[in-house]
Amino acid sequence: MSTSGDFDCIVIGAGVQGSFTAYQLAKKNKKTLLLEQFVLPHSRGSSHGQTRIIRKAYEQNFYTHMMEECYELWAQLEREAGVKLYRQTGLLVMGPEKSANYQNIKDTLQRNKVPMVVLTHDIFSQHIPNVNLAKGDEALVDTTAGVLFADRALKTVQEQFLKLGGVIRDNEKVTDIKPGPVVRVSTSVGVYHAKSLVITTGAWANKLLANTGLQLPLEVVKINVCYWKEKVPGSYGMKQRFPCFVQTECLESKVHIYGLPSNEYPGLMKVCYHMGSKTDPDQRDLQKDKSDIEILQHYIARCFPGLIPEPAIVESCLYTLTPDHHFVLDYHPAYSNIVIGAGFSGHGFKFGPIIGKLLCELSLGEVPSYDLSPFHIRRFQSKTRSAL
Repeated sequence: MSTSGDFDCIVIGAGVQGSFTAYQLAKKNKKTLLLEQFVLPHSRGSSHGQTRIIRKAYEQNFYTHMMEECYELWAQLEREAGVKLYRQTGLLVMGPEKSANYQNIKDTLQRNKVPMVVLTHDIFSQHIPNVNLAKGDEALVDTTAGVLFADRALKTVQEQFLKLGGVIRDNEKVTDIKPGPVVRVSTSVGVYHAKSLVITTGAWANKLLANTGLQLPLEVVKINVCYWKEKVPGSYGMKQRFPCFVQTECLESKVHIYGLPSNEYPGLMKVCYHMGSKTDPDQRDLQKDKSDIEILQHYIARCFPGLIPEPAIVESCLYTLTPDHHFVLDYHPAYSNIVIGAGFSGHGFKFGPIIGKLLCELSLGEVPSYDLSPFHIRRFQSKTRSAL
């Protein structure tokens, strides 16, 4: 063992949630170690890629409420680092006018007084060119929404953490966790001790939690991230002020389909199916299911006539799903100095700054800034089991 050290807190997993947690701890002058099993940056988890949607459009009031402060925290990081991390594009939400999903989103935005524009069928094409709104569908635009520059955001928060005196050790896989008043963390390189531990290891959460006698009902799925070529370059472009979009349900799918304007690959628009097939994060390339691409091809041919309905590029990402698709933000049931952030279910990136703040508060024994009951482990009851 060639490396050792004592810290106030150790954070395992340097994705967006772990990096923001470490950054928040360092801001509170806590001696903090951020551990990552892969060499940074990497594309093997859930935080890579150039873009993510940022939005307040949610069915649940608690997410919309959290996003209010989250926008402020993203802006604060931009000011601190002098880097642009967000571009306002608006988010187009489309769905059957009478459906629960669509109405819940509309009601939540109205209840929280989020600026939005409702587009009925008769005026839709005047405002949104090159998109066919299905019969019976209505649309709205969350005007505050936009695009987060994800890779840049992750690099920025890690750099700010280092400037605050934090320590990052990448290419260092955790091999054992020994709970106790002082937690001992063994890695492929050394042994570290800390008063508190935060586990934010995404798709590897249960593999790490097994060391602490806990297993959560998490399912890891591999998502096909698809890019589709514009027939006329720029017709769905960010520079042309085309919005991000979410289709809540449609003829082809009951699962959300979402997209971002062309930007990261010139002339290519990202459009994805918000679900994938079960996989092992260490064997992800064995999962070759492409059934979602067929669904997307039919949807794009019908609703996005300006795109060639054949993906030009297919990349991958991992989602770690809870049964209800809400996060886990809680103390370990048996050890109050171990905090868990997990199950971000494919919609957690935008919440990075606020999740970092909340996990920091939990690890310091502070009262959290928000009601975390939707994110407690005990909601799973019988689905949570001991690994001992």
